[in-house]
Amino acid sequence: MISYLKGIIAGVQTNNGNRVILTLEVNGIGYDLQVPQRLAQQLPESGGVAQIFTHYQIREEVPLLYGFASPAERDLFRHLLTVSGIGAALAIALLDTLELPDLVQAIIASNTQILIQAPGVGKKTAERICLELKSKLIEWRKSAGFFVATGGPAPGILEEVQMTLFALGYTAHEVSHALHVVSEDIGLPKDAYVEDWIKQAIAHLSSEQVQ
Repeated sequence: MISYLKGIIAGVQTNNGNRVILTLEVNGIGYDLQVPQRLAQQLPESGGVAQIFTHYQIREEVPLLYGFASPAERDLFRHLLTVSGIGAALAIALLDTLELPDLVQAIIASNTQILIQAPGVGKKTAERICLELKSKLIEWRKSAGFFVATGGPAPGILEEVQMTLFALGYTAHEVSHALHVVSEDIGLPKDAYVEDWIKQAIAHLSSEQVQ
């Protein structure tokens, strides 16, 4: 119904349910859109202009608008909504936990360990997301015009490395990015020892914090 809105940022607020609401003024009309926290952090200050891609939904006879940074992010949100038991809150939590390519790759690779880092997403829910969306997203990512990084440890090593890094307090986004850097930039083999992956990932994450 509404593909996107382009207008002036009138304000951003977080309500009692930790939902981030963007008020966008378009031709003298203020639209309230629920947006991911990640998008809110990237927006210009109040008075700036933004183009937001939208998803329109009616829930319990109440019209709702959701806003996203790109058509691809909105489309992935819609894919997530098709999974049984996944509502808008969980879909947005997933989008906030991982950047778009990382989230798509996690689903395609059935990497439930990283998906459960999203608030409210348990192991069974993560498994259901992978089961219902894996084949769809393999095709969709091609038409969406982006490619997902394939770097990282071999499947048998990945879970142990991730669990160790999560236990050290790193976020899903930090872990995913670090493993990609270690694979692509440093060139560590996929089947290298678990300890080597952990050591190199921590070294990269520590250098990022120093900068």
